[in-house]
Amino acid sequence: MIEDWARRALSALGLKGVELSVYITDDEEIRELNKVYRNKDRPTDVLSFPLGEEANGYKILGDVVISQDTAQRQAKELGHSLEEEVKRLLVHGIVHLLGYDHEKGGKEAEEFYRKERYVLEKLSSAR
Repeated sequence: MIEDWARRALSALGLKGVELSVYITDDEEIRELNKVYRNKDRPTDVLSFPLGEEANGYKILGDVVISQDTAQRQAKELGHSLEEEVKRLLVHGIVHLLGYDHEKGGKEAEEFYRKERYVLEKLSSAR
């Protein structure tokens, strides 16, 4: 399921010959990653670790790490399924791997969310 969403998301973005790693974990582990890599001592929903390297003819985009605990809470708060929330977080992480950052605000945030909406719409329409 996650592999299929990732393939479809990458395809929607026109990316071919790329490698992506997705890791589903819990709040405890993602909190530690967030602390080490972002100096934020709290759990988060998704982290992205871009690589952008080439290997054996593939571009290695990087890693997307998702907390299932946080995704479950957010799904409940937003009134949709855990599956839908993990899909949203996966796409969010992929857009970050492409170099977009909504935390910068302004046009950068607009472009980030435009890409995210576009990919989510493609995933929803391809059922």
